[in-house]
Amino acid sequence: MLYVVAWPVLGEADDTALRRLRAQYHPKEAGLIGPHFTLVFGAALDEERRLRAALGTIDRRPFWFMIERIARVEQYLFAEPFDGAAELTELHDTLNSMSDQGPGAEPFQPHITLGLFQHFAEAEQVARIVERQHLPMRGRVEELALLRRDGEALETLATHRLGG
Repeated sequence: MLYVVAWPVLGEADDTALRRLRAQYHPKEAGLIGPHFTLVFGAALDEERRLRAALGTIDRRPFWFMIERIARVEQYLFAEPFDGAAELTELHDTLNSMSDQGPGAEPFQPHITLGLFQHFAEAEQVARIVERQHLPMRGRVEELALLRRDGEALETLATHRLGG
């Protein structure tokens, strides 16, 4: 499967906090990939050429984002940006506009996955702690990456630095 992610550039304390949260509450994925915004999720391998071309057409400047909210969806815990969400959504739409799969059934909501919990109540408790201790978090998106996942291996196929 192929993925396109936006790498957040964060201050040291915020980056450490996100990495620790992911290691504790989403350990299977945290060992594979650090904090990121997923822009293309699980595309077929035959989409690689199209995704490389789409990355090459992106002509935008790096941008700031601000995470001010922790969201709970079922047993997942997400850090959602307010500032920067429009830019991430625009990148998502650009990269997915020519997909054979078409747009997803769910509307896109930019986020960094923090954890997966067995019980909603546990996710709710952790969300309150994270909001109180770590928010807001401010960062910048400067680079996108096309990744290929093969089982437990993740390979970077291409990167694209935002210009300006």
